[in-house]
Formats: sequence, C-alpha cells, structure tokens
Amino acid sequence: MARFDPEQAEKLRRQAADGRKLDIHTDHLSLEGTIDVSGTLDAQDALDLDTAINRLAAHRKAAGSTESLDVRRAQAAGDLARGQDTLPFDQDAQDAQEREGGFETGLRPSSTTEGIKITRVIDLHIHQAGVFGDPHATVGRAGRKPVLLETIREWCGAPDTVINLKPVRDLAEHLHVAGYEHPHRLVEQDDLIDHHCVFPWCTRAAERCDHDHVTPYQRGGPTCSCNSAPLCRGHHRLKTHGRWTYDVVDRGTYVWHSPHGHTYRRDHTGTEPLPPPSSQRP
Repeated sequence: MARFDPEQAEKLRRQAADGRKLDIHTDHLSLEGTIDVSGTLDAQDALDLDTAINRLAAHRKAAGSTESLDVRRAQAAGDLARGQDTLPFDQDAQDAQEREGGFETGLRPSSTTEGIKITRVIDLHIHQAGVFGDPHATVGRAGRKPVLLETIREWCGAPDTVINLKPVRDLAEHLHVAGYEHPHRLVEQDDLIDHHCVFPWCTRAAERCDHDHVTPYQRGGPTCSCNSAPLCRGHHRLKTHGRWTYDVVDRGTYVWHSPHGHTYRRDHTGTEPLPPPSSQRP
C-alpha cells in the first residue's frame, strides 16, 4: 500500500505521528505500589529511551544490585525522571555491564569523563531512486522493517543524528578469499541474504551467528559466497560434531540432512520437511 498509494501512506504516517502519547496510569495504583505505563513514541525517541534505560540498568548491576534486569530497567526509569545520572566506572565495571547483556545489538559503549556514552545504531536501506527524489520510490527499510522514506528523511534531519554512509552491497556478487577467516564484506553479504541462522526453524539473527563453511575448509571448501552461511553457535556445533550436513541449492536456499535420514529445505520463507527419497515419484 505504501508503495502504490503514497498519498494514503503519507496521510496515515501523519496520523500515526499525531497519535503519539505516553500514559502513566496514576489512577490505577496497585496494592503492591506499582503503576502501569504505556505509550506510543517516535522510533528515535523510543530507541533513545531504551538505550538510556539499558545503560542505567547495567550501571545498577555494576554497582552491586542483585535485582533482575526487568526490575533494574523499571528502577532506571525512576532515575531518569529524577534527573539522576551515573558516576564513571572503571574498565572492570564496564566489562561487567557488557556481560550483563543490558546493551542491545547496535549499542557501542565507550568511556568518557562523565560516564559512559552509548550510541544507538539504526541501519537504513534506501534505493538510489529514493535518494534522488523519484516520486515512485516511497519505501525504505530500517533493518528488515519497511519504513516510509519521509520518516527516514525526518530521522536523518534530526540535529543529533550522525549519518555514516556505507557502500552498496551487491548480493549477487561472488566473493572469494584465499584464507580461512570470513572477511567482513562476506559476513555482511551472508547476513543480508539469509537474515537468520539457516538451520531448520532457527530464528537467531544472522548478525549474532557464526559464519560456517558449508563444505569444511579442511576438506577443501573455499571461503566464498557459495560456501558460506550463518549458523548460531549451537547449530554450528551440531553441524560440526552431530553428523548433520547441508547443501547449498542456490544462494539463500539450503537442504539439510539429519543423522536419522530426515531432509529439510530452508530458505527465506522458512523450513519445509521433504519426503524421503523412496516416497518421491520418479
């Protein structure tokens, strides 16, 4: 709808912006002394708020709090409301924060004289037609989610936004290196094509996966586009030590073979069990 009826899409975008709100339900104080909070924020504001709460929750952990992450995030919201910031931590404390897991993918903590500075990174994908004002180009992507280009323009025009341009990745390009290690451009190509671990039914994001040689490197498998795929750590080990194997049908499509004789087809649409060879018609 956004692509083929841009006027209606722009109308809905403005309506959504007018519908932003933040409700603190003070009239519904629970017996336990808690109050529900709900709302709809602009994506940039929501991500910045999430970043700040993650940071303060991690600082509470580093300072010795034994509460759960959910509780510390709730407490961090109160810290923000009272204007309380955190004191600088040494490297050990910062390492503890990173181990805690409070930092989401895309956060990059760095020490400063005033504490810890965190930046939220949003990957935006825009076709060149949209960059140069083609009226038929109305939709881009934030990560894997479609977003109207007008919204992306507003985000990029915000005063505190820092824009880092990256080269266009040709997903059809065949990349090949002589060594064992996957270069960054091959890893990024895998992530953009497969999006997830390619093991049957796995939903782990490709950015958090290992990058596997489909045919093992020790057996002559090259480090290249046609022999590389993202596997989460557990399924990588299962493939290496658990007698699971898989073949590349084409880029982004794989056929897995279990040690018990079952076969599965995995591509961007999901996982499909395949019938055993004996039941297939010639």
